[in-house]
Amino acid sequence: MTNRRSFIKKVSTLGAGIWAWPLIDNSFAKESQSVLSSIANVPPTELASDEDFWSWVRHNYTSSTNIINLNNGGVSPHPKVVQDAVQRFTELSNEAPSYYMWRIFEKGRESIRTKLADLGGVNAEEIAINRNTTEALDTIIFGFDMKKGDEFVTSNFIYPNMNQAWMQRELREGLVRKVAVLPMPSTDVKAIVKAYTDQFTSKTKVVLIEHVVNWTGQVLPVGEIAVEAKKRDIMVMVDGAHSFAHINFKISDLNCDYFGTSLHKWLCAPFGTGMLWMRKELISKHWALLPGPKPESDDVRKFEMLGTRDVPAELAVGQAIEFHLSIGAERKYERLHYLKQYWVTKVKDLDGFKLWCPEEKGFSGALTTFGLEGKTAKDIHDHLWKTSRIHTTTIKHEDIDGVRVTPNVYTSLKDLDLLVESIKSIG
Repeated sequence: MTNRRSFIKKVSTLGAGIWAWPLIDNSFAKESQSVLSSIANVPPTELASDEDFWSWVRHNYTSSTNIINLNNGGVSPHPKVVQDAVQRFTELSNEAPSYYMWRIFEKGRESIRTKLADLGGVNAEEIAINRNTTEALDTIIFGFDMKKGDEFVTSNFIYPNMNQAWMQRELREGLVRKVAVLPMPSTDVKAIVKAYTDQFTSKTKVVLIEHVVNWTGQVLPVGEIAVEAKKRDIMVMVDGAHSFAHINFKISDLNCDYFGTSLHKWLCAPFGTGMLWMRKELISKHWALLPGPKPESDDVRKFEMLGTRDVPAELAVGQAIEFHLSIGAERKYERLHYLKQYWVTKVKDLDGFKLWCPEEKGFSGALTTFGLEGKTAKDIHDHLWKTSRIHTTTIKHEDIDGVRVTPNVYTSLKDLDLLVESIKSIG
């Protein structure tokens, strides 16, 4: 009873703008402070292989001991502090839903907006909180004023949901698609940029760029592509589903106009949480997917008209951000890249091994797709599952026929050793 009264008292501070993770979980805050102080002066590249530290991180998750989950690219589990926050907010909401959710918890969204803006290096008045990348990017795609004959540019590695949204505009309005055919894998920035600029014309209005390619893990040079687009007055939208809280960057670094991401992937936030960013000066000109009372408003909240929503999940995004920051963006990226290289290095010289993602930093993170000559994606996927209970996902796109492997910060080297053994045992 005392804990519940304490929690409600903390909730009541929302109106004063005090909504912080340490207030919710003091014990974890103290523990993390102790652990982090011990590695404060360790360079991120050195810490990447410090199994004692990453064991501490791993034990803050409740991942299965029976399944090795290497499909964190689809959706990641959230750490225990996030799960606990969702549970607390949900339990309190159920006592009087419309009171707590709409009169109390709604105020908490503003502090989450601020935290997300700080994480992205942008203005909080440019952040809309929604449910996933698809919702964010569809809001952008369907909100442009475009006419028949106007052109837009995508790549041959566009995500299916975005492809379908653009396809609908093509069919209904006569818009014209131009496709940048990307070299894959590639560390040739000029070649990647040229793939896009070759498709730009005087009729091009907008370009959609995948920051991290879903199919392969290739990181694209968004900033360099955006520079060329801006020279031609082309709007730049970025699919950041796999880059936010994974690759170490700020949205402000990308020189883009629009950015969408899913927070339940690399931020390890509650399932069904996402974010849209849009330059402030563009908000009033952009139509909302689900309109509010003032469609031409310059208030970014006009993109949040979702009706009844999972408010407890949204509030728990704050705990996910704090957990992410407790690790540190640079430390996290170095570990994720280290994990990918750990297993890739051990199998890349196998006969017939094919990797569709560069190994170099700056062009890759944790996510990568591999194949084996003479084996289909299904062959490899089924073997990993049957022999070692390793959960992955198959990739069949363009000339790719392989399996995508995506570890996360809670993945152990022991798990990856088992992956290596299983790959080597494929006959």
